[in-house]
Amino acid sequence: MKARLSIDKDYTIGAVDKRIYGSFIEHLGRAVYGGIYEPGHPKADSNGFRKDVLELVRELGVPVVRYPGGNFVSSFNWEDSVGPVEKRPRRLDLAWKSAEPNTFGMGEFQKWAKAANTETMMAINLGTRGIDAARNLVEYCNHPGGTYWSDLRKEHGSKDPFGIKLWCLGNEMDGPWQVGQKTPDEYGRIAYETAKALKLFDPKLELVACGSSNGHMPTFPQWEATVLDHCYESVDYLSLHHYFQNPENNLENFLASSVGMDRFIEEVVATCDFVKAKKRSRKQMNLSFDEWNVWFHSADADKKNEAWQVGPHLLEDVYTMEDALVVGCLINVLLRHADRVKVACLAQLVNVIAPIMTDNGGSAWRQTIYWPFLFASKHGRGTSMNLKIDSPAYENKDFGQVPYLDASAVLSEDGCSLSLFCVNRGKESLELDLKTAGIEGLALAEHEELKHSDPKATNTAAAPDNVAPKRLAVSKSGVQLAPLSYNFLRYAVEGN
Repeated sequence: MKARLSIDKDYTIGAVDKRIYGSFIEHLGRAVYGGIYEPGHPKADSNGFRKDVLELVRELGVPVVRYPGGNFVSSFNWEDSVGPVEKRPRRLDLAWKSAEPNTFGMGEFQKWAKAANTETMMAINLGTRGIDAARNLVEYCNHPGGTYWSDLRKEHGSKDPFGIKLWCLGNEMDGPWQVGQKTPDEYGRIAYETAKALKLFDPKLELVACGSSNGHMPTFPQWEATVLDHCYESVDYLSLHHYFQNPENNLENFLASSVGMDRFIEEVVATCDFVKAKKRSRKQMNLSFDEWNVWFHSADADKKNEAWQVGPHLLEDVYTMEDALVVGCLINVLLRHADRVKVACLAQLVNVIAPIMTDNGGSAWRQTIYWPFLFASKHGRGTSMNLKIDSPAYENKDFGQVPYLDASAVLSEDGCSLSLFCVNRGKESLELDLKTAGIEGLALAEHEELKHSDPKATNTAAAPDNVAPKRLAVSKSGVQLAPLSYNFLRYAVEGN
């Protein structure tokens, strides 16, 4: 099979905001306890942070991490997580039927984020709480001193403000599973009033309003329209959440699921622009796709978990080669919508539906999905290019004609290289023909390939490199994309 990619330097999608390579740490399962934080582990530092995990997080280059939830945040009292550890209360987390000891809290996360070379995207409880708790939290985190809450932070050992700029106004507030579920009018009003209070504190704060919990919700997209009718001019982003599954073990259908993500983004953009037109606004509403991933492998195991444990084994999907292909396609979708998607969070980062897994007391390793995320994060910063893809396609029951080739392209910030991220969805090799206009003298400098003979292949503590990328010899005779493979191609621009 043959496929052609056509790129014109004058036709761009937009600048890639580095925050689309964000991730997520929720107080859920072993994301915190046994994940990023495990005092007594042979590789724990003086703060209890696992250094082996920190190394893998830094390697990914994650610029922002959403915290502390997720569903967890909707019944979370942030005051429980600050101050002397021995005085912090142990609480029941209703969202995940776990116990929360609060031994890892606000201050600990800020120290961890600094060690991980990342910034915080802080979520606010608008389920059981509201404006007052939100304004106190912002004062505690960001005010330099001389007030009750800022001085309390200093008393707790953090002299300097945390300087958190990105804030989520609640989480999945239309979900019946959410503690404090709201109607769109109820949520729109509280989001507006909370945003107003936070902007009075600091107009430069960036605020994310909750969209529908996913595109299949019966509330979608009327939820978005109603919520934005209340708070369009007060917030900066609207959130999107979506997870992808393969319950029928249908590989072709699973590999096509990114088409659904693409349509979901387009529908949300259309709804935002409808509200913009309705309000005669000049402001463009951008998007925060702050929960996305493959999630379904752990469903049966999660049913067997005993309630009210600290750090139980929850949502521990073991990812396959085919999951890595899907994640590669999902990242391509985000890049192809770089004009509107400015923040995105792979949910989550460690142990819980995550690219990084750990054994308690043991090793840490990269899951299969780690690799496409790594290549995009390292090389997908610059300008997202508009692509014309001419590829053979297959007929899919859910998405119609689906091209075997899925791709995105990013021109580096210095204009010295062009990065292509390509997935071959087919079971035959695909010959790639690249045509460019306005970008002269391209020469293939690097080709990294991720594939495995078994689409169900996984990485484990015993075999952490079972699915790992391989650098291929660069050939001048053309590029071959192996069957069911993810590929990173870097082209050097002439003279660089």
